[in-house]
Amino acid sequence: MIPLVTHADFVRLHPNPGQPERQERLGVLHAAFPDFEQARPATPEQIALCHETSYVETVRQTSARGETVWLDEDTICTPSSYDVALLAAGGAIQAVERGGFSLARPPGHHALADAAMGFCLFNSIAVAARWAQRELGVRRIVILDWDVHHGNGTEAIFLGDPSVLFVSLHQWPWYPGSGGPGTGNETTINIPLEAGCGDEEYLAAFEQTVEPAIAAFAPDLLLVSAGFDAGAGDPLGGMLVTESGFAAFARRSRRLCDRYALVLEGGYNLETLPGFVGAVIDAL
Repeated sequence: MIPLVTHADFVRLHPNPGQPERQERLGVLHAAFPDFEQARPATPEQIALCHETSYVETVRQTSARGETVWLDEDTICTPSSYDVALLAAGGAIQAVERGGFSLARPPGHHALADAAMGFCLFNSIAVAARWAQRELGVRRIVILDWDVHHGNGTEAIFLGDPSVLFVSLHQWPWYPGSGGPGTGNETTINIPLEAGCGDEEYLAAFEQTVEPAIAAFAPDLLLVSAGFDAGAGDPLGGMLVTESGFAAFARRSRRLCDRYALVLEGGYNLETLPGFVGAVIDAL
């Protein structure tokens, strides 16, 4: 089975009561998949590969003061949030090391270099990508994002970088409002899809756009922002992807690169999330 990387602190810390991004998300995954490796926290220096040091320090100081504040309208910072965000980024790095799947929270793909956004404090998958380039000598990386929301933070961090291809399939128009028709460039491919799309539409996009683009880029490492809020029944999405669809996403993307890892992003229906994640694990 693909190695799973996570930590009990994702269930215990960074409380977010009344919000979709909450501790129970990881609780149901730990119950469903109890055989996992303990994540190690990233260092502040590793976070600084993608984030302004002043912003990292803001998150650290806010947590250290014992405050609970909102960094934007969706993103909470609690006394334990800095530690959990380091752990989430470290889990992503460890997933790259092990060729595994990091089951962590909070998600990361909306986080900008200098700001929190959309539940996200640090952009874990971006940190893992830069770490792989620096520490493993990986030259060309693809980040494939199938979360229902556009990964605007990841796009912004790597915009114009010829060594990283960012490919995002997402509902549009939808939060955060970016990634619409006609956006992108040579190393940013946005595939906006209308609400109500399911397996058929997503797999057509894989066949027509995602797979040819990734194959042409010839990556040394393929990272997946594996959001499951495109799944049918998710409260924050309007898509209809099934367990079979997510399994097909995993199989198709895995064939495109020898070195491969996944990082959990969204997915907020506690009843369906374990089945969606399990379908990907089984497919790999």
